[in-house]
Amino acid sequence: MYKDEAPSIQKGIVDEQNTSSLITDLKALFKAGVLIANVLPVLTGFWLALHFTEQSFRNNWGVFLLTIVGSTMVMAGALILNNWYDVDIDTIMERTKKRPTVTGNIPLKVVFTMGIIFTLIGFIFLLFTTVEAAIYGFIGWFTYVFLYTMWSKRRYTFNTIIGSVSGAVTPLIGWTAIEPGFHKIPFVLFLIIFIFQMPHTFAIAMKKCQEYKAAGVAMLPVVRGFKITKRQIVVYVACLLPLPFFLSPLGTPFIVIATLLNIGWLVASIYGFFTKDDLKWAHVIFLYSVNYVTILFVLMIIVTLPI
Repeated sequence: MYKDEAPSIQKGIVDEQNTSSLITDLKALFKAGVLIANVLPVLTGFWLALHFTEQSFRNNWGVFLLTIVGSTMVMAGALILNNWYDVDIDTIMERTKKRPTVTGNIPLKVVFTMGIIFTLIGFIFLLFTTVEAAIYGFIGWFTYVFLYTMWSKRRYTFNTIIGSVSGAVTPLIGWTAIEPGFHKIPFVLFLIIFIFQMPHTFAIAMKKCQEYKAAGVAMLPVVRGFKITKRQIVVYVACLLPLPFFLSPLGTPFIVIATLLNIGWLVASIYGFFTKDDLKWAHVIFLYSVNYVTILFVLMIIVTLPI
């Protein structure tokens, strides 16, 4: 009896390992962390549009599902196509060597097809909300896939600016699914996401400078060095300081907390001129930036919750 059971147990273990491996590969292919981080501003933009137009979530839950699913699929499609195109770079860089496009666990033809299918389905979902939301989704997708991934990433240091545009349209997608985007609030949200991404990406580029250099990617620390990058980080973080005051309708508590977060980030950024361990400092800036944007956009929802 035990001999008969052994192969079944072994097969079960192998199946479980294969499933786990597939999930790991898919998470890497979709860049799960990046994808989830980009969904939050869509959600916040949608919620604030409801708040400022005095509409209820209950009456718009269908539009909400279309917006979240559609935008997530469009962004997933863009990230998948980025992995498909960057396979040569990912082969060189240590942090990307385990991606399924590099290991061959998922064939490149399959990856390309997945990217196109996710993109198309995502746009169809967004078109069922508003044309404007679909347009912003397209702007983000086109900027990330063509202008960033295929054109500027390997050639120019301003690739970070272009890449930041694709992320900055996310709150506009959420907002315009409910209300036209000609409003101060979504524009300020766009600026916050755009500016935040600059020091965030520079910090990553500093941490992985040698890998980007080996792969021939024209990131600012690789081309211009750490000193210039540190100056740029301080400049962009300083540009965030006035933005909470343009969101005064969100209330004084929001302005105070957002301003404290900005001042804290600016102090941490200026400290970079005095540190002897650039990589450790870059990691601190990276962690601060991730928590900064998460706290800020969750806070926007919290302060507008109905009492």
